[in-house]
Amino acid sequence: MAHIVILGAGLGGMPMAYELKPLLGAGDRITVVSNTSTFHFVPSNPWVAVNWRKRDAIELEVGPCLERKGIAFDGTGAKRLHPERNQVELGDGRMLDYDFLVIATGPKLAFDEIEGLGPTGYTQSVCHVDHAITAGQAWDKFVSAPGPIVVGAAQGASCFGPAYEFAFIMDTDLRRRKIRDRVPMTFVTPEPYIGHLGLSGVGDSKTMIESALRKRHIKWICNAKILKVEDGTMHVAEHDENGAIKKQHELPFAYSMVLPAFKGIDAVYGIEGLTNPRGFILIDEHQRNPK
Repeated sequence: MAHIVILGAGLGGMPMAYELKPLLGAGDRITVVSNTSTFHFVPSNPWVAVNWRKRDAIELEVGPCLERKGIAFDGTGAKRLHPERNQVELGDGRMLDYDFLVIATGPKLAFDEIEGLGPTGYTQSVCHVDHAITAGQAWDKFVSAPGPIVVGAAQGASCFGPAYEFAFIMDTDLRRRKIRDRVPMTFVTPEPYIGHLGLSGVGDSKTMIESALRKRHIKWICNAKILKVEDGTMHVAEHDENGAIKKQHELPFAYSMVLPAFKGIDAVYGIEGLTNPRGFILIDEHQRNPK
């Protein structure tokens, strides 16, 4: 009789729990551990950030959903993983034993790596529904007094799609409000070219996304490193293909959304053999780690 613990109750953890349950024997158990009692549909966050969706439309309580399937839930979160003992130290200090562990927590958002970045600084985020709510409140204020927008991703980011999506969403919303002509937009990205997406492109993404940006009069800066963000100004270094700085930019903005770099969560960060120096889980071709 095995006990499977799943860390995370988001887009990875919830489907994992649902799909694993019917594959197990009668005596096997699943426990899902999360630091929040709610699931929110992350891909809808950009819509929440311009108030096209409300929070209650993309969020639900995790516990009742899992209980209906005979899956246990613990909302205290994981404080530290102890793989040598097959235990998870929970947020309240309890130890949870496991036979098998699935890590599906998502990343830690590294806003602190750039001065002034993130919801506690001067830029918005769509990485979490809480951030999207804050971004939506800032958006309401912005459209009443529009100005320049800077949107994009910070160096070290590994997820670029939502930045492009949000640029197009903002463009559409501004056009509907008939104020797009009052809002210069600049897309800032560490990608070597538009549409790289951290994947060396997907099909003809370079041509298609460049064309979409041009059509919407959105300028861009590639090979960009955000040096710091001040109230209303983003300091950006643009690099050439050899990594040398070729131009410094001071970009004014009245509204900005920047995706941060990701790191591994504190519960796993720095565990030898489990994570790389950035805190990401080391895996084989089957997404397994021997720890």
